[in-house]
Amino acid sequence: MEDNFIREDFTQTINLLKKKNSILTQSKYVELFEKKWSKWLGVKYSTFVNSGSSANFITISALKHLNKNSKKNEIIVPTLTWVSDINSVLLNNFKPIFVDINLSNLSMNEEEVIKKINKKTLAVFITHAQGFNGLSKNLIKILKRKKIHLIEDVCESHGATFQKKKLGCYGLISNFSFYYAHHLSTIEGGMVCTNDKNIHEMAKMFRSHGMVRESKNKKFENKMIQKYKDISPKFIFLYPTLNFRNNEIGATIGLNQLKRLDSNNIKRNRNFLYFLKNLDEKKYFKGYDLEGISNYAFPIILKKKDKKYRQYFENKLKKANIEFRRGNAGGGNQLRQPYLKKYLKKINLKLFPNVEYVHDYGYYIGNYPNLKKEKIIKITKYLNSL
Repeated sequence: MEDNFIREDFTQTINLLKKKNSILTQSKYVELFEKKWSKWLGVKYSTFVNSGSSANFITISALKHLNKNSKKNEIIVPTLTWVSDINSVLLNNFKPIFVDINLSNLSMNEEEVIKKINKKTLAVFITHAQGFNGLSKNLIKILKRKKIHLIEDVCESHGATFQKKKLGCYGLISNFSFYYAHHLSTIEGGMVCTNDKNIHEMAKMFRSHGMVRESKNKKFENKMIQKYKDISPKFIFLYPTLNFRNNEIGATIGLNQLKRLDSNNIKRNRNFLYFLKNLDEKKYFKGYDLEGISNYAFPIILKKKDKKYRQYFENKLKKANIEFRRGNAGGGNQLRQPYLKKYLKKINLKLFPNVEYVHDYGYYIGNYPNLKKEKIIKITKYLNSL
């Protein structure tokens, strides 16, 4: 990432710091950013937090407290995702049910999702990886019919669409990350989005120590004050949680970056399509579903499945100073990670061939709005020469 921040972002921050008696903790700019983000996305409510991981945790925590059926304790999750999606499920005492991915969009295989739905399924937690859409009309229809919640992780896909509607509008709750290299960045940060007023109020409480007054619902707050008369009314902690708040500096940067998010996304997509056009299809996978994309990074999947060649490939990229990450989103197959060993006793990796392929032979390299065509040509020529 080279240009996700411009001078104006810092100028706005400096102006904030110059103000007399500036409140820098969560205040009016956080609220304004939440409102403007909601309008941009097309949802009613958004809650600004300190990371996309916190957004994941708050979302599943809210789901846990809304769930009235203790037998519904399974959440279907992808094998290719960021670690916090899975950890938020585990830390809220749900059982993650893993499914393989499609190579065409690096998202959950719909057939496997449908196959694994049962009476214990509470939700499907989908990850729209690297700017690709993971939804279909059929999946949305089945989840609605079976009354299973859809949760969307859109952390790497700001502005990506399905049927001309932005991803993050379809689920009961959706999560975004504003990490340094993402489409929009507040340095660190995230957002919990929903159309459900009750969930929004819960998210605000979960964001801030579980305090009732953070819900901003006076009727509800007065009800809790009457219920817990022996507690100081300003310090009623309703839920067990921590502090996940963001601040006015992050919100100020976010507000300024939001002005150019759409134009930056156009540039990112243009870069990606140009990269893909010039990539050798004999050496690299190119069969991506490009409908509704909002590219985050350039995916590279080697067609040659050979560990010695992989080492050669990586050495060559390092020599050329092309920064890369192996495994794509989250480093590849989450089922291989040590944190899951105590939760999953037996894992048959052969049941997850696509994510295994990406885990071993998939990469991504950076994309950013002002990446020049000349540089893309230079990179693709180098990749094609290997």
